[in-house]
Amino acid sequence: MGGAAGRGSGGAAVTPGRGRSRALLRDLAELVRAPAALTVPGDVLAGATAAGLPLGPRTAGLAASSVGLYWAGMALNDWADREEDARDRPGRPVPSGRVSPRTALLTATALTAGGLGLAALSGGRRTLLTRALPLAATVWAYDLGLKSTPLGPAAMAAARGLDVLLGAGPAPARGAVVPALLMAAHTHEVTRLSRFEVEGCTPAEPRAALAATAALGAAAAAPGPGTTRATGAVAAAGAALYTATAGRAQYAAARRPDAPRVRGAVKAGIHAMLPLQAALVARAGRPSLAAPLVAALPLAARLARKVSPT
Repeated sequence: MGGAAGRGSGGAAVTPGRGRSRALLRDLAELVRAPAALTVPGDVLAGATAAGLPLGPRTAGLAASSVGLYWAGMALNDWADREEDARDRPGRPVPSGRVSPRTALLTATALTAGGLGLAALSGGRRTLLTRALPLAATVWAYDLGLKSTPLGPAAMAAARGLDVLLGAGPAPARGAVVPALLMAAHTHEVTRLSRFEVEGCTPAEPRAALAATAALGAAAAAPGPGTTRATGAVAAAGAALYTATAGRAQYAAARRPDAPRVRGAVKAGIHAMLPLQAALVARAGRPSLAAPLVAALPLAARLARKVSPT
């Protein structure tokens, strides 16, 4: 039995050190909810297209910065919630002992520094000071103090809106304000509903989220400055998929608002960001970008079965 455990499928010996390294990587991936980052680059794309910027290395660098800051927030969240998670989610990496609190905090710090560095390299000093630093500060403020207060959902919504504005880089962000507000409003409802993941809630909570989803879907489908008949059709399709993805789970939670269905609605709300972003980039006149965002939706759902995004 020991010999079988020490060999991979190809029969090559697996050293204990290599096995520990792989386990640590898996635990860190769970700590930062790595697959959930699929929903992040679309924020930057939505901001860049709405601001009328050409897509290239700068946008790619800002998207990488966004992912780093997102992962930093997830690691910091688990460090800040380690005592609560020991009671409600003992299987998480920190309370289970698979990742030490010190490692979680160092991971959050390193990812924040990396995200800010990428923002500076990709967008310059103005992007760092006016976009990335406010985003990082909002993420840390949320995790370290605002999360458990009435301002928690608003803070998380602000972070997502700032993430969209990050896509504008050093350019004026005026054109990116509408997509930033739509992403922020959706995030507000997902975050508000996530507060009931452990104990469930009354039907009023998912009903409110469902109403917000319907309104946001209609707003995302509305023509924008760069919308033509063709791009409008793509935007409308993305908005319909967004409404169906989030709304179906929210409706199920409204009918029976127990903890499992609320968690399902929260996960669906996270995944629904992808078709919402697809609608926004199409609305801005870049329908070719909608396809990869929509294509990432089933992948995100499949990976969520391995690593929960919440």
